[in-house]
Amino acid sequence: MQKESFIFFKVNAPLKQLIFVVLLLFCTTIYVSPPIALVLGLIVANLFGHPFLELNHKATNYLLQFSVVGLGFGMNVHSAVSAGKEGFVFTIISIVSTLVLGTCLGKWFKTDKKTSHLISCGTAICGGSAIAAIAPIIKSNEKQTSIALGVIFILNSVALFLFPAVGHWLDLTQKEFGLWCAIAIHDTSSVVGAASKFGPEALQIATTVKLARALWIIPVALITAFIFKNKSGKIKIPYFIGLFVLAMIANTYLPKMEIVGALLVSIAKIGLTITLFLIGAGLNSTILKTVGLKPLLQGVLLWIFIATATLLAIIYLE
Repeated sequence: MQKESFIFFKVNAPLKQLIFVVLLLFCTTIYVSPPIALVLGLIVANLFGHPFLELNHKATNYLLQFSVVGLGFGMNVHSAVSAGKEGFVFTIISIVSTLVLGTCLGKWFKTDKKTSHLISCGTAICGGSAIAAIAPIIKSNEKQTSIALGVIFILNSVALFLFPAVGHWLDLTQKEFGLWCAIAIHDTSSVVGAASKFGPEALQIATTVKLARALWIIPVALITAFIFKNKSGKIKIPYFIGLFVLAMIANTYLPKMEIVGALLVSIAKIGLTITLFLIGAGLNSTILKTVGLKPLLQGVLLWIFIATATLLAIIYLE
């Protein structure tokens, strides 16, 4: 979707591919955490270029889905249901308020209407997945979609480092942090990455609440189709969430799954680390320049709103 960006070191294709593959394999080791993998991806993209850029989006999408399903084998249904109930009210209020505020900010900044709506949906629900689902419905062009994705991915990258640091600084509990990052961080990859860095309980709560939140793509997509008067727009339903639920059920009710489940969770965590490496590798200088000030400012203000409001609600109302 994006053109190759300006790179600092011109190297031939085989060497570029070798550097990329070596770093990717390095991300499968215990020495690389999800945030570090993201940084490595950013470095390789902007120093040498991404040799497989045209495959990056699909690889990231499928690998993330596989990783999320794999994490389900380490979770318990009863705990997940409890976490989902607690996050339900926060989810509804945050989605509605973010979409309304996003629309107002878009008009204030005079941001392109479709770009503004994509940024708002990406912030309100589940980042890149929401944008991918909404873009065909509003018939956005490549530039509008790229700008929205760029805004979301930039802020996701910041969140991956910022949220765990703030969580420890405020001495949040595992439960509080899990709820906070599930609602306030856009993309599932960064939610899982930040929560896994904070702790196992935070990871379980964050993953469950975030995936339940992702289902809101469906009603938001239907409303979007009505607003943009598109009766033929197809809605992309995140079917992998069903597999995640099945994985949790198997882990909870099938005792023999314990050993296999632990292995699958370990593989899933490696998959998540590679996913974040690929996300970083897709954030080249071309995307950063394409975003522009107004859309980025809209995304930042929306993000500050949802992050601050959610954090205050969790601390004082829970």
